[in-house]
Amino acid sequence: MATILITGGAGNVASALANKLAEKKSNFIVIVDNLSTGSIEKIPQRENVTFIKADANNYNDIVPIFGRYNFDFVFHYAAVVGVKRTLENPIMVLDDIEGIKNILSLSKNSGVKRVFYSSSSEVYGEPFEIPQNENTTPLNSRLPYAIVKNVGEAFFKSYYQEYGLEYTIFRFFNTYGPNQSEDFVVPRFIKAALKNEPITLYGDGLQTRSFCYVDDNIDTCIKTMENINCVNDVINVGSNKEMTILDLAKTIIACTGSKSEIIHLPALEEGDMTRRCPDTTKMKVILGRDLVSLEQGIQKLVAHYENRL
Repeated sequence: MATILITGGAGNVASALANKLAEKKSNFIVIVDNLSTGSIEKIPQRENVTFIKADANNYNDIVPIFGRYNFDFVFHYAAVVGVKRTLENPIMVLDDIEGIKNILSLSKNSGVKRVFYSSSSEVYGEPFEIPQNENTTPLNSRLPYAIVKNVGEAFFKSYYQEYGLEYTIFRFFNTYGPNQSEDFVVPRFIKAALKNEPITLYGDGLQTRSFCYVDDNIDTCIKTMENINCVNDVINVGSNKEMTILDLAKTIIACTGSKSEIIHLPALEEGDMTRRCPDTTKMKVILGRDLVSLEQGIQKLVAHYENRL
């Protein structure tokens, strides 16, 4: 039996992670979220899942939870996310450093076996090589979100060096799925396409991303925990299929049979990196299966949205 804490568990990836972990009846999952961006509707309704509304950035909020439960593993996923949201709320983003320190300090003092951190592809900044490898991080991004993720990685590595608290750092690339907020690119494009409404994108749309279906993300993370992989290491979690945002819009239009037109808005002044594509060598070995294709993922989301209508 494992008792597992997931912070930010009312968000897209973390709620899917909780649901998958809870399929094993011997696991007991504690979800902590302040619901600032997450939704209580995303939290799995299972007997072995409990939800506590609390702020990981507030030590007085989080310390009683560690006092009540003896956690074996901690997934620290709580963070302010989304390009627009993080650019508009830089101080809120920087506050997430306190949450990182709280989780590590309490984990170190309570016998947690390993902590897992949701870092981001943003730590790569503007890439100087493609695919982006875990060992060649340029640290050239000046945005608060990327800075916090870099600082977070340094804290996790330092706590292992100083106290022996084992960790795994997940660098997430664009992960989409049924629980993702509608202000992210894939659900936004799909919902517009289903309504035959214009699909808007920033600039010429030639900036590239790689899109990972949430099942591939969480299966990798769970196998990393269960099979003792990437201990005290960093792993890219994403798809190695690089494509432009313009091609994403065209693919979604084709998959949905939509009549939507593509409209170009002025390019963002900052925060919209030119290229993203991870080296997924470690992930492929751990996952041990083919990834869900973008076309398959789109159809899964279309079915999900249509079932909700």
